[in-house]
Amino acid sequence: MAKSDFRQHKITLCTDCRFTGGPCRPGAELLAQLNRSVSALGGPLDRDFSIAGTVAMTACTRPCTIAFQATGKATYLFGDISPEEDIDDLVSFAAACAGGEVFDAFPAAAFSANGKGLARVPAALLVSEDTAGLLQ
Repeated sequence: MAKSDFRQHKITLCTDCRFTGGPCRPGAELLAQLNRSVSALGGPLDRDFSIAGTVAMTACTRPCTIAFQATGKATYLFGDISPEEDIDDLVSFAAACAGGEVFDAFPAAAFSANGKGLARVPAALLVSEDTAGLLQ
């Protein structure tokens, strides 16, 4: 992949259900709607984000489930997302992510305020032998 094709941020959502063995219609609908919305906004969002579906994010009691990820940044997981009701909040959250506004602490955005925030997973800290002593 050429450097210009690299997407700094990734949005992943559940589009296939492990229980039914088939597609998750709300997830597939949300994927299509999110792709259209981000593309319509143009740069930098459409250049910075990779948006893809995946099989079973294992949050089946809170569908639709969506994750926002970026290299060296915390990952945010949200559930109970409605394609009809939450698309504007998702796009706003993506814009805030692209601007570097939300990855340092769990956001006070609409998702966490209305109980849709499921998790904030801190960025992985890779430690080499040279730096291990600095972290003690």
